[in-house]
Amino acid sequence: MSRLVVVSNRVALPGENRAGGLAVALQDALEDQATEQRGGLWFGWSGKIDPVRSGMLHEQTEGGIDYVTIDLSRRDHADYYNGFANRSLWPLLHFRMDLVDYSRETYAAYRRVNALFAEKLAPRLRDGDLVWVHDYHLIPLASLLRERGVRCKLGFFLHVPMPSSDLLAALPQHGRLFEGLSAYDLVGFQTQRDLERFQDYVRLFGRGNVVAPGLLETAGGRLLRAGAFPISIDTGRIARQAADAVDKASVKRLRESLSGRALAIGVDRLDYSKGLPERFRAFERYLKRHPDQLGELTFLQIAPVSRADVAEYRELRQELEQLAGHINGAHAEPDWTPVRYVNRNYAHPTLTGFYRLARVGLVTPLRDGMNLVAKEFVAAQDPEDPGVLVLSTFAGAARELDSALIVNPYDLDGVADAIATAARMPLRERRERWRAMFDYLSVHDIAAWRHAYLASLAAA
Repeated sequence: MSRLVVVSNRVALPGENRAGGLAVALQDALEDQATEQRGGLWFGWSGKIDPVRSGMLHEQTEGGIDYVTIDLSRRDHADYYNGFANRSLWPLLHFRMDLVDYSRETYAAYRRVNALFAEKLAPRLRDGDLVWVHDYHLIPLASLLRERGVRCKLGFFLHVPMPSSDLLAALPQHGRLFEGLSAYDLVGFQTQRDLERFQDYVRLFGRGNVVAPGLLETAGGRLLRAGAFPISIDTGRIARQAADAVDKASVKRLRESLSGRALAIGVDRLDYSKGLPERFRAFERYLKRHPDQLGELTFLQIAPVSRADVAEYRELRQELEQLAGHINGAHAEPDWTPVRYVNRNYAHPTLTGFYRLARVGLVTPLRDGMNLVAKEFVAAQDPEDPGVLVLSTFAGAARELDSALIVNPYDLDGVADAIATAARMPLRERRERWRAMFDYLSVHDIAAWRHAYLASLAAA
C-alpha cells in the first residue's frame, strides 16, 4: 500500500484557510490515503523567514497526515523565491524573456534550497511511497533526492505553461535545470500543447528521444513518462457555494449598487501574465465601439496585490489605476461608473457569489497554465439565467471550455465585440453554452484530475 507524499513550495497546515483549489485538492488526496490507512506526508516551506539561517523544521500530525515544514533564511527566500523562481522562471515560463532577470547567484540559491528540501525529506521517504512534487519552484528536487538514494516513485506537475523550446534554451544553464526533470517517473502538464513543447525541448536541446507520445528517452538512456492532466475544480461544491452566497450581505450590496445594470467581472492576481492593461483597454474599446450599450454594463476588476516588492508589479498597479481613472473620466455618468477597480482579497464564497451575479466573466490572460477562475465562473452560474464566459485562447482552460466566447487578448476590437455579444446574448444561447461547459466540468472535476495523475504515477 503506497503512502502519498506531497511536496510543494507552501503547505496548507491544519486550521489555516485553504481557499485555493490546489490546496483543497492536495488535502483531499492526502485524506483519501489516510482513510485507507496508508498515511500521508505534506512537506514544504513554512512561510517563515529566519533572519540568519535556513533549515529549522516544524512537525505536526492530524488525521493520519504528517505536516513537515522548513524555515528559510532571509537571503534564501530573497534569492530562491523572489529571485530565481519568480524573476527568472516565472517570466520565462510565461513567454516573457524580456522580463527574465537571471543571475548565477540566484540560480545557486535555487539549487541550494532544493538541496535543503532533499536533505530534510530523503530520510523520511520509504521505497513504496508515491511522491508528488508541485511546480516550478522544485524542478531539481527529484535528481537531488535520487543522489541521496531515494528509490520510490517521484512525480512532478507543472501548474504554469511550458514555453517553446527556443525560449527555454535562452535561459543560461537550461540544460542542467531541465535535465533534472528526467529523474522523475512522471511529469505532468496542463495541456497537450504544453506536453508537445516539452517533447520538442527534449528532442532538440535535451539530446533525448521521443520514443512515443508521452514516452521519452533521456540523454542518459532513462525512460520518462509525461502526460497532460488538466487541473480542475470541485464543481459541485462551488455550484452549491455560489447558490448559498447570493444571500450574503456583500453580494446583496453589490447587486443593489448596480441599480439594475449588468455586471462584467474579472478576478485575477495582480500579475503581468493576466493581461489586465489589455483588458481595461478592450473594455474602453467596447464603450467606444458599442455606444448603444453605454450605461448597460459595469465592469468590476478584482486584483489583489501580489509581490508588491517587485518593481514590475508596482508599475502594473500604477498603470491600471491610471487606466481606470482615464476610462471613468471619459465615460462615467453621475449615476454610473463604468470601471470599478479593487485591490483587496475577498473570501472565496463571496467571490463565487459575485460570479453568480455577473452577466459576463472576463478571463483574458496573455498566458496561463490553466486559469481556474474560468472554471469557477462557469460552476457558479445560475442554471436558469447563466452568464457568458469571455476566455483567452492563451489560457489552458480554452482547450476544454470551447463553448465560451474565445478571444485573442491582443485583439482589443475582438475582445470589445465579444463583451458586447455576451452582454446581449439571448437566454437560450446562454443556457446552451453554459450547460455544455458545466456538464463537462461535472465529470472532469478536481477529484478526477488527482485520481488520473496518481494512477498514472503508480503505473509509471
